[in-house]
Amino acid sequence: MARKLKLALSAIIVGVAGIYLNNSNLLAARHDGKPLLLAHRGIAQRFDERDLKNDTCTAARMLPPVHNYLENTLPSMRASFDAGADIVELDVHPTTDGEFAVFHDWTLDCRTDGRGVTREHVMAELKLLDLGYGYTADGGKTFPFRGKAIGMMPTLGEVLAAFPDRPLLINVKSRDPQEGEKLASVLNTLPASRRQQLMVYGGDEPIAAIRRLAPEVRTISRSAIKSCLLRYIGFGWTGIVPEPCRNALVMLPINVAPWLWGWPDRLLERMASANSAVFVLGPYKGGEFSTGIDTPGLWRRLPQNYSGGVWTNEIEAIAGLAHERK
Repeated sequence: MARKLKLALSAIIVGVAGIYLNNSNLLAARHDGKPLLLAHRGIAQRFDERDLKNDTCTAARMLPPVHNYLENTLPSMRASFDAGADIVELDVHPTTDGEFAVFHDWTLDCRTDGRGVTREHVMAELKLLDLGYGYTADGGKTFPFRGKAIGMMPTLGEVLAAFPDRPLLINVKSRDPQEGEKLASVLNTLPASRRQQLMVYGGDEPIAAIRRLAPEVRTISRSAIKSCLLRYIGFGWTGIVPEPCRNALVMLPINVAPWLWGWPDRLLERMASANSAVFVLGPYKGGEFSTGIDTPGLWRRLPQNYSGGVWTNEIEAIAGLAHERK
C-alpha cells in the first residue's frame, strides 16, 4: 500500500513538474521587449467615460481638447503612426452604393450635422458632412471643431490607399453576415501579403463570413474571444492552442493575462505559432471588455520585457512610455 502511494505521489510530482516546465518562460525564446502599439480610432478627442450607455453621445461629453485631431480621419491615422503606433484601428459601415465609410457611430446625429443611420446613406452624402459639428466640452456653449472637418469622412478604400503597407485593424459594427461577405470581397481584391497585414473584429456573423471567405485575414468576435480565453485557461497547460485562438486577434485584459498558461512569453510564442496576435487591454470589469492601456499605472503592469501588442486610446502618451522602456 505504501509503495503504491509513493508511486502515485511520484507520478503527481512528475506531472506537476512537467506542466510547470511546459509553461515556464525559461523555455521561451528571448524577446527584445518592444511591444506593438495599437492606436484605437487613431488619435481622438477624449471624453468623460463615467456612466456610459450604448446611446451616449460621447462628442457632447468631450474633455477640453489638447489637439485638433478627430477619430477615424486620415490626419488622425497619419498622426498616430507618426506618434509611434504600429497599428491603427478604424470603424466601418457599408453604404447604400457599395462603399465602406470609415466612421464610428451607428447614426450620424451625435458627431455630425447629418441625420439618420450611417449605413442608410450613399457615400457622396456622407462626404458632405461636418465630422466635428457635435463636439463640445462645455455643454453646448461652444463647438470648437464645427466647420473644420467638412468632407473628411474617408472610405475604406481611401484608407488602404493612404497607408498601403501599414497594419490596420478594422471594426465591423453590425451583426449582419452580408456585411462580412461584402468586406471579404473588398479585402480579397488586395494581394495575399497585404491581407496578412490586416485584422478584423466585430459581430459573430460578419466575422464568421470573413473567416470563411478571406482566411488570410486574422479575425475575432466577442463570442470567439471569450471562448478562446476560457478554453486556453482550461487546457492551455498542454501547449495546445484552442481553435478560436487560431488565426486570430487575441484581446487580453491586463487583469486576465496572469491567469493564462505561459504568460507572457510562452503564451506569445504559442499564439504566434497559430498565426495569432495578442493585444493587452485595460482591466476586464465584468460584462464588457475594457478600454485600453491608457495610463502610466496600467503600462507599468505589463511585464518588463513584454513584446506583444498593446491596445491604447492614448497613443501619444503610451508611445512615449514605450520609448523610455527601450
